[in-house]
Amino acid sequence: MKNLATFSLNQLWGLKVIGVFIVTVLIHFIVAFMFNRLIKAAKKTSGYWDEVLVVSASRPLPVVIWIVAISMMLKIVGRQIDNELFEFVPILSDATITVCFAWFFWRLIKESCQCYLGQQRESDEPIDYTTVDAISKLGRLIIFVGTVLALMQTFGFSVSGLLAAGGIGGIAIGFAAKDILANFFGGLTIYMDRPFVVGDWIRSPDKDIEGTVEKISWRYTQIRRFNKNPLYVPNAIFTTIMVENPSRMTNRRIKETIGIRYADIGVMAMIVADVKAMLIAHDDIDNNQTLIVNFNAFNASSVDFFIYTFSRTVVWHEFHAVKQDILLKIADIIAKNGAEIAFPTQTLYFADSDIALS
Repeated sequence: MKNLATFSLNQLWGLKVIGVFIVTVLIHFIVAFMFNRLIKAAKKTSGYWDEVLVVSASRPLPVVIWIVAISMMLKIVGRQIDNELFEFVPILSDATITVCFAWFFWRLIKESCQCYLGQQRESDEPIDYTTVDAISKLGRLIIFVGTVLALMQTFGFSVSGLLAAGGIGGIAIGFAAKDILANFFGGLTIYMDRPFVVGDWIRSPDKDIEGTVEKISWRYTQIRRFNKNPLYVPNAIFTTIMVENPSRMTNRRIKETIGIRYADIGVMAMIVADVKAMLIAHDDIDNNQTLIVNFNAFNASSVDFFIYTFSRTVVWHEFHAVKQDILLKIADIIAKNGAEIAFPTQTLYFADSDIALS
């Protein structure tokens, strides 16, 4: 009779475990079905935050459900089996749930960035990739640090003691990792001041640095040179050098000196006037900027005038097409006025002779 009672009791807790498992499977399928419906409904709305929240929770929440269920089943088994290992079940359960919450917030940041960038692309509005990247990295760093501290607290480590010890050890670590810290704060300065962003063309007169910014991380900035070679620059360097950002120019300058022969100096005034009129009438020249055309100098083999003006476009290849058109029109103006563009020549005069060789 005693054996029968024991058998019935064992059979009862086994049925409890099976019951918890079956209920968990049903809840899992119900939650999965609800998430599928919610995601479809969220995609039809105008905003994206509801979709972000649903998609972010769609994977961590089922895992939490199974963690709770497995914890319950292990507790039931632990009451029947005298084993010290079952004492760690609540701790492991809490730690795993903490990781799932961190997973949810990690996905929330990722989905938010993707939806925001997608919405900005559809609206054709300018996108500040650098700020989005900085905020996402900062958020992930906070999640990582917070999760590590929460896990340490869960497993019984004294977080306050660790922070106190960290203040002492931080001095030694600071000396050992000063370059890493310098690059970190250099990256932070770039994110805050934004002297350049991803996609900008930058160059430095102090260093052999020129190219297009492809990536800004916490440690280095990746630049693609115009010969297509990648250049990895530690962020700390940007706090000590001058950086020029031609991508933010408002216009491109055309500055040229052109010489005609000394024999044509009589038509210099007409050439200058015609060139200036041509530039004023040119559609690709910004007349709101400085525009100068003047006779400039008596040179060794020519009389020179110069042009100083700005194009409307800042695009490199478009600018050179505009500059080419202007130079060709200047050549036509010089020819129409019966003059010629000068080139270096020498004239030799012989003493006591009327002969001159050019």
